[in-house]
Amino acid sequence: MNKLIVGNLVHRPLRSVISAFAVAIEVIMILSVVAIFYGILNGNRTQQSGIGMDMIVHPGTASALLNTSAASADIRVADVLRKLPHVQVVAPVNIKLTTGASLENISGIDYATYNDLKPFVFLSGTPFQQPFDVIIDDLQAAAGKGLKVGDTTKVLNHDFRVCGIVEHGKGGRKYIPLTTMDELDGNPGKAAVFYLKTENQPEFQEAVRNEILNTDGLQQYSVQTIQEYLSTLTPDHLPGFNIALRVIISIAIIIGFMVIFQSMYTAVMERTREIGILKSMGAGQLSIVSVVLRETMLLAIAGITIGVCATYLLRAVLHNRFPTLSFAVTTDWVFKAVAIALLGALCGALYPALKAARKDPIDALSYE
Repeated sequence: MNKLIVGNLVHRPLRSVISAFAVAIEVIMILSVVAIFYGILNGNRTQQSGIGMDMIVHPGTASALLNTSAASADIRVADVLRKLPHVQVVAPVNIKLTTGASLENISGIDYATYNDLKPFVFLSGTPFQQPFDVIIDDLQAAAGKGLKVGDTTKVLNHDFRVCGIVEHGKGGRKYIPLTTMDELDGNPGKAAVFYLKTENQPEFQEAVRNEILNTDGLQQYSVQTIQEYLSTLTPDHLPGFNIALRVIISIAIIIGFMVIFQSMYTAVMERTREIGILKSMGAGQLSIVSVVLRETMLLAIAGITIGVCATYLLRAVLHNRFPTLSFAVTTDWVFKAVAIALLGALCGALYPALKAARKDPIDALSYE
């Protein structure tokens, strides 16, 4: 029977290859979309963790999407926050999400206070020297075709001089002076968020929170510890994240299901006489079903192997081409993709297998 199954696949090589590649595409779609979605999310968590703040304060309700918040807070709020007990550093920041040649966050910072949260590690260059200076991280420099200190780059549709290149992992990829960002926005003296460094005791952070919420004018502000903020950076807290993921995975499953169904259904119809011979020799319905399903499993395993290997190859290519893109292929999602592809392939082959098993041996033998 094993020789028969392999022979069936070899007899129609093109169809077998197309079926295997359909399963591979299904696996690549699932793993790639998940890798990009979770890569962006996990990359954001890592970047935020590296800023060095203990608490986040900003107007309005708590949100995981700080980069979508308008700079509506008066920058002088920072002076009020600095006077509170247990507060060591307050850094006002404006964050803008830009859509140009690529989607990126630009951080408008007060260099002195932002650096006090956790010092930048300069690989070359210096802090801001002029209003239209920009600091970029090493990954952004690589993505910008080898940007160097002194080069000019576009930020917010204006030319900025690269004054420094720093190690990645401190919030953003590009940093410009807060005052410059506010002037470009026509919104001087404003910030979107305040990063606080406090005395590192949980009870002090709770005391700071209470002090802020009891300060006139700050009662409606959102106050979160870094742990609370990072806990919001999950799929459940991001609008449409899980829906988009489910839609794309469903499309991938349908593609795999339809190709396997069409392939195995055609194979069963072409082998009607062969099935009649097997049944006349004593093969039962279970044996016939087993032949079709085992053939499907071989196709699925070949496709899954190709798909997983291609996904890791794609990760290497993307990392080389787009250094700032986080592409997180995780072991648990590899196993999930394998299980989804196997299940989809088996479901696609089930009806053809049952149809083959129910064929009357006399009719099958007389089939031309």
